[in-house]
Amino acid sequence: MRKDYNLEKRKYVIIGFISLIVLIYIVRLYNLQVGDNKYKAEADTNAFLRKAIYPSRGIIYDRNGNVVVFNRPAYDVMVIPRDIQEFDTLDFCNTLSLTPDQLRQRFLDMKNKRLNPGYSTYSPQTLLTHLTAEDYGKLSEKLYRFPGFYIQKRILREYNYDCASNVLGNIREVSPSDIERDPYYSRGDYTGDLGVEKSYERFLRGEKGEEILIRDANGQIQGKYQNGASDKKAVSGKDVTLSLDIELQKYAESLMVNKIGAVVAIEPETGEVLALVTSPSYSPSLLVGRDRGKNYKALREDPYKPLLDRSIQGAYPPGSTFKPTQGLIFLQEGIITPGTSYPCYRGYVNGGLRVGCHPHAAPITLQPALRTSCNAFFCWGFKAMIDRKGKYGTVAAAFEVWKNYLVELGYGYKLGIDIPGENRGYIPNSGTYNKRYGEDHWSANTIISVAIGQGEVMATPLQIANLGATIANRGWYYTPHTVKAVQDTLLESAYTTRHTPSIDRKNFEIVAQGMRMAVEGGTCRLANLPDIEVCGKTGTAQNPHGKDHSVFLGFAPYHNPKIAVCVFVENAGYGATFGVPIGSLVIEKYLKGEIADNRKYIEDRMLNSNTIINSGVKKH
Repeated sequence: MRKDYNLEKRKYVIIGFISLIVLIYIVRLYNLQVGDNKYKAEADTNAFLRKAIYPSRGIIYDRNGNVVVFNRPAYDVMVIPRDIQEFDTLDFCNTLSLTPDQLRQRFLDMKNKRLNPGYSTYSPQTLLTHLTAEDYGKLSEKLYRFPGFYIQKRILREYNYDCASNVLGNIREVSPSDIERDPYYSRGDYTGDLGVEKSYERFLRGEKGEEILIRDANGQIQGKYQNGASDKKAVSGKDVTLSLDIELQKYAESLMVNKIGAVVAIEPETGEVLALVTSPSYSPSLLVGRDRGKNYKALREDPYKPLLDRSIQGAYPPGSTFKPTQGLIFLQEGIITPGTSYPCYRGYVNGGLRVGCHPHAAPITLQPALRTSCNAFFCWGFKAMIDRKGKYGTVAAAFEVWKNYLVELGYGYKLGIDIPGENRGYIPNSGTYNKRYGEDHWSANTIISVAIGQGEVMATPLQIANLGATIANRGWYYTPHTVKAVQDTLLESAYTTRHTPSIDRKNFEIVAQGMRMAVEGGTCRLANLPDIEVCGKTGTAQNPHGKDHSVFLGFAPYHNPKIAVCVFVENAGYGATFGVPIGSLVIEKYLKGEIADNRKYIEDRMLNSNTIINSGVKKH
């Protein structure tokens, strides 16, 4: 009989197909029973109830050991959906000051997998957060009436000082994206939001513990599993010590009431931020508790933008506080010597170009130019450098050298402070002007305003204060930071690495002497303290949208400096009008602890002045 090879082939195909199906089933069963924990977890929740134990969040201290932020207990209403039995909804709502519609919506939100990716009828879900003490007491008495519900103790933040909200930040309930990014979190957990609370979240939050309770066949709790042997204790968060002097912070904030701007104070020797003020500000306690969302919305819609941290996010023309950088660059590049003088015909006059200046003796050298804040001197120095093709080849090449020095001095890029939201400011490069004017079709005169901190140049108050720290140190700085120490943790190397611009120490000394002269008999005379050698530089930053900004850059003492300060007051006029007095008061308060009687009139004027016309800004 002849063999049918086609039939033989079909037989093998069928056998192979059946074998493939069996193999797929085996692999799937293996994944379900061994590789996939989903069903095991669901089976476990039938037998066990796992309750999170929340740790105490780390305490926040200031540099002098004052407690700034601590914890107070808070209570959330939790529910295990499968354990809910018929209950008196109206009584429940009345107890917690809810309407039936609000309760219904909370259950809908809880079941929404988009809003609550971890929803399970077997596991605890957050129904209501931040119970008031009154509601907590009322619910505790009636809890037996509401099977499936229980109260979870948590932590909320409390503040000893009504200031530094921009530095401290706050805590908020986690979002779905937070949960997706970090498996540590579950719905209803809290995380740091803004400031130190966010930057140091992994230290402050601690580690959650867990209590495992066992159920019977009817789902009723019978006690602890293995008598608590499998429970996990919560680990408290680590305490954080700020570099801030909280009393100085509070004082500087009081000086900025009814003003828009910022104050930054840095300890030059360490880069530790002593005060970081933005104004207007807000009370940190506004973003705690059940009204957090409502208060946050009001702050966000406030026309004066109290949520904007102007100390690190405000990008401003630095004005004449930029002139010390120009002196440093010109000296280092050999464009000038301390004896080089330039004319000032009530300003810089070259061809048809004129940059105005105020009356003073001329011609003038570098240190007197810093003392009087002569615009002409720094414009002539800039022209001598940027147009020197014999030295640099092209205008663009000279400009790149100029720009690179500024980057070394901390301008144009983020300094890297340890709280979120820092602005980089702006220092243009030669490509900016090649694109705007055409390659080799521009010169120093085309962009002369950048020589005096105007034009395209933008800086944050933090960057300006950091320049003060760099000059105070005669040529180096540490990255500014708001945290001095974390319990049992080494500070990150980013804040212990010294940055040294490629400018000789002797040139920093020359500029520092010029800034001292500005206080002794120049534009910063109001900062001249009888027993403290203050060095300073005023700035009157032109503002195309209104009145000029008042700016001050200074440090003290001249030898062995302890504090560098930048003050920036928007729309407040000359630097000497508000910048200098506020800066000098901050220096005096930090170094002396109090304001001398003969300077109380200055303090009173700053405390009670208002630079915002028809502001409506409330005092904080």
